[in-house]
Amino acid sequence: MKEVIQELLGQALHQLVKKDYLPGKVTDHPAADIEITNCPDPAKGDYASNIALKLAKIAGMPPMQLAEMLVEHTSRSRHIAEIRADSPGFINVKLADNCLFKLVVDVLEAGDRYGHKQPEQRQRICVEFVSANPTGPLHVGHGRGAAYGATLSALLDAAGYDVHREYYVNDHGRQMDILAVSVWLRYLELCGEQVSFPVSGYRGDYVYDIARLIRNEHGDHLRHNRFEVSDQLPADASEDGSSGDKEKHIDALIRRARALLGEDGFRIVFKSALQAMLDNIRTDLAEFGVEFDEWFEEHKLDQSGAIDDAIQRLRDAGHIYEQDGAQWFRATEFGDTQDRVVIRDNGRKTYFASDIAYLESKLKRGFKPAIYSFGADHHGYIPRLKAVAQGLGHDPDDIEILLVQFANLFRGGERLSMSTRSGEFTELRQLREEVGNDVARYYYIMRSHNQHMDFDLELAKENDLDNPIYYIQYAHARIASLFRKLEAEGVRYNQAIGIASIKLLTNDYEQQLIRGLLEYPEIIQSAAEKRSPHILAHFTHELARKLHSYYNAERILVDDENLRNARMALLTATAQVLRNALRIMGCSAPEQM
Repeated sequence: MKEVIQELLGQALHQLVKKDYLPGKVTDHPAADIEITNCPDPAKGDYASNIALKLAKIAGMPPMQLAEMLVEHTSRSRHIAEIRADSPGFINVKLADNCLFKLVVDVLEAGDRYGHKQPEQRQRICVEFVSANPTGPLHVGHGRGAAYGATLSALLDAAGYDVHREYYVNDHGRQMDILAVSVWLRYLELCGEQVSFPVSGYRGDYVYDIARLIRNEHGDHLRHNRFEVSDQLPADASEDGSSGDKEKHIDALIRRARALLGEDGFRIVFKSALQAMLDNIRTDLAEFGVEFDEWFEEHKLDQSGAIDDAIQRLRDAGHIYEQDGAQWFRATEFGDTQDRVVIRDNGRKTYFASDIAYLESKLKRGFKPAIYSFGADHHGYIPRLKAVAQGLGHDPDDIEILLVQFANLFRGGERLSMSTRSGEFTELRQLREEVGNDVARYYYIMRSHNQHMDFDLELAKENDLDNPIYYIQYAHARIASLFRKLEAEGVRYNQAIGIASIKLLTNDYEQQLIRGLLEYPEIIQSAAEKRSPHILAHFTHELARKLHSYYNAERILVDDENLRNARMALLTATAQVLRNALRIMGCSAPEQM
């Protein structure tokens, strides 16, 4: 509907220019972009535009005068009951009743597809999200990124994009080597060796679980005594950090493990740890309702030569230089704060080198834009990835980096830890088991991803109307209860009669509900384009509020057959929109609560 109003006002603007009431430069001005918003005062209309306020200065007339001229030259439409100018220069539009009533029929006919856009050609877009290192189970902090990415992907799909959901598996770097060594040391403990555990090692119980799996399969074949393991290693850091070097110690320990086990033995431990963690993460996300089209493995970039190829492209373009034995990308030439090492002085490629090849892979596969969803601590990735995109000859706007702020978990006012390395964290699985998927999915997205959020377990577990997702689901269940009541009374809902009698829905509560249904497709588009699932969360809560107000104020199952069926048709359409929105958010729509 907004597009129809935009077109009508645009035509009016061109008519005024054509008649020389306005200078020709008006339509070429950036301010001539016509914006249509929901009218803040329902008494004045359904939609509003501030185009007269924006163009008044360049048009050389007061905003109110320009607004009145635009209204006068706007073609009449069967969709519009009234269009008028209101001080200080707004143009307010009230929709025709027939347009609103037809909307209920549109929802009933479209069903699950209501609100979805069906373009002739769907633009391919990649959304990469979660991508947590497989060095431990997912914790509640990862849950927000998972819920956000999954909901954004569903929104983009509904908005008409061809969405590819991707998880980037960091299975090729130092952190995975540290996990492998951590597992091996726990394996040695299970074999009876008293080994010193490094400060930089992974300490969670899950490390013991993987070690047990390895020992069950390989027995003591990977065992070495503690003297072989720790002899002449650089001193580890003390607990207070006053002595030793934890980084030198862990790197030396990795080299020692490789030497003692040989590459075949080290790969057994490495692959066992990786597979166990990936299986854990895949299962956890699937049970959370989060699925991916592809799990893109980092090590394949190196095996295929993609990393070397990407670096060579930068080198050929003159964007790589050597300094202190290392090779650097001239990122500062493209707006980054510093140049970036791609190959260290020891010949090993950096994480950033893999990032370069992965970015190139996304764009080669035709994803524009390629969306990265990162935790807020990855803000430095924005300038460096934009820089390397330019260095490779791409438009930096072809990649989009979204930062999701941290989620803090509280129980009884106490903040809980989320450190994978220390092993002191609450797993996403534990959260789901405690509060349920629906609560977790909704709570994670009900605030903007740009805002920090505090997840209060005690509030989330409350099954009352103060809990926002309960409030929404209860609205859907209330509608279902009316159908059960009809059935119990031996009365059948007749949708054909309801549609034929739809013009009887004239009271304020009914009109508010219908206007809520009208807004839904625009909410989908807005939430998708702004990358803001919380817009949908807020809309759904507001639609539920309108339903509850209607239910509490009016008797729905009246004796009059025509009015009763018309009201049930409206509630059927409302339940459909609630289901559609809940499905996008990854939540269920129960019929009983």
